[in-house]
Amino acid sequence: MSRNVSQGTHFPLGATPRQGGVNFALFSKNAARVSLCLFDSGASERPSETIPLQWCTERVHHAFVEGVRPGQVYGYRVEGPWDPVRGHRFDPSKVVLDPYARAIAREARWDPRIYTYEADEYPDPSALHRPPNGLDSAATAPLGIVAEPPAVAWDENRPRIAWSDTLIYELHVRGFTKLHPEVPPQERGTYKGLASDPVLDYLRGLGVTAVELLPVQHFVTEHRLHRLGLRNYWGYQPLGYFAPEPSYSSVPGPGAVDEFQAMVRRFHEAGIEVLLDVAFNHTGELAHDGPTLCFRGIDNVTYYRLDRTDRRKYVNYTGCGNTLRTNHPAVVRLVLDSLRYWVETMGVDGFRFDLAVTLGRTQSDFHRWAPLLAAIRQAPALHGTKLIAEPWDLKHGDGDQLGQFPASWSEWNRCFRDDVRRYWLGHASGIGDFATRLAGSSDIFSPRDRTPRASINFLTAHDGFTLADLVAYSRKRNLANDEGDKDGEDWNHGSNCGVEGPTTDSTVVALRARQRRNLLATLMLSQGVPMLMAGDEFGRTQRGNNNAYCHDNETSWVDWGLAEGSPSVEFVRSLVRIRATEKAFRRERFFDGAPEPRTGRKDISWILPDGSEISPKQWFDRGLACFGAAISGSAGHRYLLLFNPTAEACSFVLPEPGWGVLIDTWGAGAPGDTVVRDRVEVRENSLVL
Repeated sequence: MSRNVSQGTHFPLGATPRQGGVNFALFSKNAARVSLCLFDSGASERPSETIPLQWCTERVHHAFVEGVRPGQVYGYRVEGPWDPVRGHRFDPSKVVLDPYARAIAREARWDPRIYTYEADEYPDPSALHRPPNGLDSAATAPLGIVAEPPAVAWDENRPRIAWSDTLIYELHVRGFTKLHPEVPPQERGTYKGLASDPVLDYLRGLGVTAVELLPVQHFVTEHRLHRLGLRNYWGYQPLGYFAPEPSYSSVPGPGAVDEFQAMVRRFHEAGIEVLLDVAFNHTGELAHDGPTLCFRGIDNVTYYRLDRTDRRKYVNYTGCGNTLRTNHPAVVRLVLDSLRYWVETMGVDGFRFDLAVTLGRTQSDFHRWAPLLAAIRQAPALHGTKLIAEPWDLKHGDGDQLGQFPASWSEWNRCFRDDVRRYWLGHASGIGDFATRLAGSSDIFSPRDRTPRASINFLTAHDGFTLADLVAYSRKRNLANDEGDKDGEDWNHGSNCGVEGPTTDSTVVALRARQRRNLLATLMLSQGVPMLMAGDEFGRTQRGNNNAYCHDNETSWVDWGLAEGSPSVEFVRSLVRIRATEKAFRRERFFDGAPEPRTGRKDISWILPDGSEISPKQWFDRGLACFGAAISGSAGHRYLLLFNPTAEACSFVLPEPGWGVLIDTWGAGAPGDTVVRDRVEVRENSLVL
């Protein structure tokens, strides 16, 4: 059919419905021509119409196409130089996804047609010098859908929870409800299922104030995993930065947008914020021999960091084969537009940025005021959103930048994770590092005038052992990933408590449960912002796999049978209640050790079992293990945290008589009204509050 096509506008980018049709706009600095491909459906093998975008303004190719409506399936063909030596990879035989597509009609289908090089299964790197293979990818390319722009006033419902009151709960949209017995079967593993009453009731009862969702922006599964019958379960191979992952929706196509919005609204009504884990450091197009799905075919030189010595290949700071060029204005714009969209239209409350150091690299060095980080700070739409950095990437020499992000950010504190694990699980770290983490990691954050909320404290996350596996395995068990057990972290600072893997030995089982309680109590009673991984509160296991990124199965799904009647869940609830009611455990400033004018007491005192204060020299005594912290609270309250990571009981002299025991990790239940006067015995491998 013949359509009326007019100039339209070069802004906004993407497919924007307007009266009588749709405006299409695609940025490509180096393209010679761009053609819009309209498909009858996501199952179509070829375009029904191809329409040149004849107008180009400020490197944006655009046109207004009459008669196109929301629901239209589309992609692009982009023509330009084929010159890999200079970094150009234009190949008009490939249909590419609109980076601004709001919904996905079809995911990439793996076969040789989506590769530019001649290949049967996986491209041969030696083919880099060859011309494009000419295979048309229209039948296999990922395709977008024109979506009706929703208009929702989210500010009315946002919880807007202060950092000091925040408890983050990291979960996977699909895995959290896939086995949930109270979620309707047809809704399990979906946005709708995650927002169901049983799930919200559980999270509220636990005291969660924010869920952090593993990637929900549309992603792809690598060809290697596809051939093995596996899937990129975690979602860290992004392709569509504006589109909710369609496989998590109970309805196909544009319905994923509405379902995601409804999920966020339900969380907000429950008083829970929604944070997204986002990966703007790389894309699912992988290395130089990967498929041409989107950015590579639109403008490779603009979107990716290319190797300076061989521009046929990519800089790889991410371990995923490519690195987005986040210091380029067009990529900065893409990321900012995406963040604004998820906040203003989809309603989310913040972001955790995967491998965030890459986002702050200019040419190669990290700068806290790099173009993208500066733009995020200046964007009005992002004011008040929670920004969390994973403060490292894989660049040799300066990949770790913990503590170096701008003041408005918080950061995953790997030092908290490692030092707390080492202290409790027998890795002889001494008390100094552990006490510093307990007090909020001022050594890391105070030099840049930041506060305890800069530290996101965590013991476990999706990447690594679960808490139950941390105390049950001394080494990873990743053979099911089909990488020869070479993937995943080798230095876990864990302990199997005497037996590797599952056991019926009651002594070992009891010690493992106690160590989990020790770790959880430390997490909840430390200064900073705690993050709990889904299922750790009741002992979820991955059977020793510490890199379950490719397992969309019972390995990764949350087993709700473990939660039923679990005393560990109530133990965590009691910790959360204590934290929520006493500001002494969620201070907005670091301790300074100065006496308070009214009581003469220090805000914190560090004590030995005999009741004396720890001397400066003793902080470096690696033979010292048992110690305590006396913390001044509100309303004249005072708290004692007493730690014993050894295999023998330790008796502590109390500063004054009349203490009530709130937490004792020797047992799973709350101690009740236990009162101790001048001395308390802290049993082996346990903590008392």
